[in-house]
Amino acid sequence: MEFEAVIGLEIHIELNCPTKLFCDCPNNPGEEPNLNTCPTCLWLPGQVPRLSRAALEKAALLCLGLNAELQAKSAFDQKVYYYPDLPKGYQLSQAHLPLSRGGWIDIVDENGNPKRLRIHHIHMEEDVAKLVHEMEGRLPISLVDFNRAGAPLVEIVTEPDFRSAHDAMEFLKALRTQVRTVGSSEASMENGTMRVDANISIRPRGTEQLNTKVEVKNMNSIRHVGDAINHEITRQSASVKAGEAVILHTRLWDPDKKATRPMRAKFEGPCVPDPMVPAIELSAEEIEAFRNRLPEMPAARAERFVGQYGFSAEEATYLSSDPELAGYFEAVVRQGVAPRAAMHWLTTQMLPAVKERGQELGQSRVPPARFAALLAMLARDEINANAAREVLAALFDSDETPQAIVNAKGFRQVSDHSAIDALIDKVLSEQQAAVNDLRSGQSKAMGFLIGQVMQTSGGKANPKIIRELLSQKLATAGQA
Repeated sequence: MEFEAVIGLEIHIELNCPTKLFCDCPNNPGEEPNLNTCPTCLWLPGQVPRLSRAALEKAALLCLGLNAELQAKSAFDQKVYYYPDLPKGYQLSQAHLPLSRGGWIDIVDENGNPKRLRIHHIHMEEDVAKLVHEMEGRLPISLVDFNRAGAPLVEIVTEPDFRSAHDAMEFLKALRTQVRTVGSSEASMENGTMRVDANISIRPRGTEQLNTKVEVKNMNSIRHVGDAINHEITRQSASVKAGEAVILHTRLWDPDKKATRPMRAKFEGPCVPDPMVPAIELSAEEIEAFRNRLPEMPAARAERFVGQYGFSAEEATYLSSDPELAGYFEAVVRQGVAPRAAMHWLTTQMLPAVKERGQELGQSRVPPARFAALLAMLARDEINANAAREVLAALFDSDETPQAIVNAKGFRQVSDHSAIDALIDKVLSEQQAAVNDLRSGQSKAMGFLIGQVMQTSGGKANPKIIRELLSQKLATAGQA
């Protein structure tokens, strides 16, 4: 019997608000333990939570950026359960009236076909505290850090539309891009601002039944999500074929062993309406105002790049995949650089140079204006490509302009015809064998001769002019 997977995702995204969801404590979970706390996020008796307007706005824009419908009314519930990271005994979440319903993300499936993956709903909730497990001698102890307690989250709950690890990974990549474009979160699994749980079940291929699912946690990269899903599909398929029942429970992903392991039985506590936080009511005008604040989303930007700059769909999608990359590219083009040259040098030279230095594109020492000035010199044939690469490297270590670096290092390209003509005569007199090869139809000899002229010039001669003059000289000699 052949099985297929049925997969749904639950994704927590930490909003990049300055304060927590229900108090004015700084939203900086990574600082010294228990530094950013107050009676409200510690949930001391008598404290009343106050919803952050900034968090609501960030969440609303995120929902709209994922094609979801903001609800006119949403409200918080008490999600009741007890665990040491939640000593008050419940978490404020939106179980019954979420902030938005619906939504989708379009991906390309493994066969290269477009596929729409649906979102069921998106709701707001507070984060819980963080448990830190340590060994005190031979005695294990657990400490509680409340810096994270009350941090503003949204949870994105998808429909079970996913059939493979590929679907899940492509969805998460697109989700991350769209959330970053909106500006609501960094959405980084590696840094903990995006956390993913996968609900995985299997069924006989061709049927529509939904079987018992297993939830997998503890995945801290998109690659780990894919590996965990593939492992769980294999594990469940082997269990069913062996006649074993799949039991509803939660498992942890072990990246070292590349396997899931049991964590606990699945438990869902009751959710009751919270009496302290007023319901959120949004008018049609407010929802439209949020919609008007949305930036250009990646799919729309990619479509514009195809029409405006003549890129292929693949090129446009790549440039639009990161808002910082897309913004940098367009800033360079606005300086007068040809779009294709800007794309080529940005993707093949600038991005690797930034990555090699452990920097971010937007915070590097080569902002768009300096990069554009370098490419402008290249376009005017003031320097050649090899020199441009050396100047780019120098820009990371200096505040000098590209022009100043070119002058200081003697990189300026020689385009004087008479000077290059003399270099060509010298090379031709020394490389008669290559000249004979070229005349006998061996086209590679032309590249060799051009390289010899470049070497003779110390890398400064304009290769376009070298080719032009060399072709003319050889043609004239052949006619003679």
